[in-house]
Amino acid sequence: MNIYEKLVNIQGRLKAPKNQYNSFGKYKYRNCEDILEAVKPLLVEHKVVLTISDKVIELDNGLSFVESTAQFKDIEGVIEVSAQAGIDPNRKGMDVAQCFGSSSSYARKYALNGLFLIDDTKDSDSTNKHETKSNAVADDMSWLPDKGSKFDNAKKALNSGKTMQDIRKHYKVSKKVEQLLNT
Repeated sequence: MNIYEKLVNIQGRLKAPKNQYNSFGKYKYRNCEDILEAVKPLLVEHKVVLTISDKVIELDNGLSFVESTAQFKDIEGVIEVSAQAGIDPNRKGMDVAQCFGSSSSYARKYALNGLFLIDDTKDSDSTNKHETKSNAVADDMSWLPDKGSKFDNAKKALNSGKTMQDIRKHYKVSKKVEQLLNT
């Protein structure tokens, strides 16, 4: 197998479950370590090496971000994917090292997502809920607020012919919000 065939094989077989739980937001998610734990046996099987490196980049306006690069390597060559995450050194409840570490973890996760084609559309930091659901409401779906852009978009969708069932494919909808949407 060449390097591209190895990567495609790993992309097709990799299962990185969401083993973490955010009790405040009540959602499951996966972190960088979950992805690495899932991919390691496949890397050994295919005799490839995965490395991840970070560099901090400071812009002229004083903003900084971490750029993480995931490299998939074998004797034939290297395939790499990079992702970035901003750094807020004034983030409440974190010291400077924690802010950099948090941004590094986030960028690394998304570099790995890009390399291994891991779809995070159902993750907490995604605003799109593209999954299709029957009448069952997924635990990881957010509640549709009673005002704001999400509410306005839902109202527009209803006015353009979508049904409440279509809205419920993307959000949990309370009775109060449903009543507001129908007025």
